[in-house]
Amino acid sequence: MLNKLESLLATTHIELSQEQKQLLVDYVDMLNKWNKAYNLTSVRDPEQMLVRHIMDSIVVNPFLQGTRFIDVGTGPGLPGIPLAIVRPDSHFTLLDSLGKRVRFLRQVQHELGLVNIEPVQSRVEEFIPQPPFDGVISRAFASLQDMLSWCNHLPKPNEGRFYALKGVLPEDELAQLPTGIVLDKAVPLQVAELGEQRHLVILKSN
Repeated sequence: MLNKLESLLATTHIELSQEQKQLLVDYVDMLNKWNKAYNLTSVRDPEQMLVRHIMDSIVVNPFLQGTRFIDVGTGPGLPGIPLAIVRPDSHFTLLDSLGKRVRFLRQVQHELGLVNIEPVQSRVEEFIPQPPFDGVISRAFASLQDMLSWCNHLPKPNEGRFYALKGVLPEDELAQLPTGIVLDKAVPLQVAELGEQRHLVILKSN
């Protein structure tokens, strides 16, 4: 698995320490093990998890601004846990409403010794951030409109960003952004061995 991860990383500009690589592999091992009982992801093959979950998450790292982030609807910790591993000086709140997922996240936090994550069980609209976040991240979440509606209380006023990890660029959603929100940038992402489109949509207040 470590060799597979290193071959995937070799196709990118991402440079990680051996410790970071090992943590990513250990996380996939835990995800694979818990998945059999908890059904945390539809991806069953650990090597595919490296492509579809690890690489798919960490490619957005260069585009994040700030040090305090919230991953809304994190599920089994995606993209929050891979990003926390590659970005040790940032802090990630991992928010999910389902208890079994949050139990898994707490076990990952404990076993991998990740001090820069905080798993929280809550519905996003009921979660009160103290203080607000530099960035609100979502992957495989709802439409941009729903994300903005449910999460508008989470970022720092006028400074915070919304980061939506998308497949095909959602042109129709971008054409209907609410008043006060503008597109900062839309970045096409290259994920090794993933034959599908990926985009990072970054939104901000205007």
